[in-house]
Amino acid sequence: MKPVIGLALTGSFCTIGEVLSVAETLTDTYSVVPIVSYHVAELETRFFPKGEILRRLREITGNEVIRTLPQAEPIGPKKLLDLLVIAPATGNTLSKIALGITDTPVTLAAKAHLRNRRPLLLAPATNDALAASAKSIGLLLNAKHLFFVPFSQDDPTGKETSLVADFSLLPKAIEAALENRQLQPMLTEKNSL
Repeated sequence: MKPVIGLALTGSFCTIGEVLSVAETLTDTYSVVPIVSYHVAELETRFFPKGEILRRLREITGNEVIRTLPQAEPIGPKKLLDLLVIAPATGNTLSKIALGITDTPVTLAAKAHLRNRRPLLLAPATNDALAASAKSIGLLLNAKHLFFVPFSQDDPTGKETSLVADFSLLPKAIEAALENRQLQPMLTEKNSL
């Protein structure tokens, strides 16, 4: 029987295409339960027309998308997931998880999942990681059962405080998190000076 992973997407719309590409490779090894934030479920952006992300997630995973609080809540009591991945994880989402705020399907899924002391894997994608979100990332780095997909500055000269996970490392980071370990090195050198 395949391990069950939740794949939760939040509103870093410019990186969602990369996550969807990697998600296609995950279904060979894992049963994937898709989860989205309200923004991912409802917004039309220059990257995706409204509803396109939900359609692709259903097509890739073969499962309906969790997109409401009542749909996300049973993740904890029913122990539905072996691992929850939030990719991309925006600064807003990272901060909410660090402070215990559960007002979106993704943050409630994280809270519900963590109550079972099962691994949560975060793939940050935020322009303020080395600014306003830095404190929250620091809190999460020190939390139990939380792991990160390795990340780097994506544009050190144009966006000095921005960090983005290396989504190509998502399969390896999932394997590591399922073994309760952090994939190393956590800080990558995606862009050399």
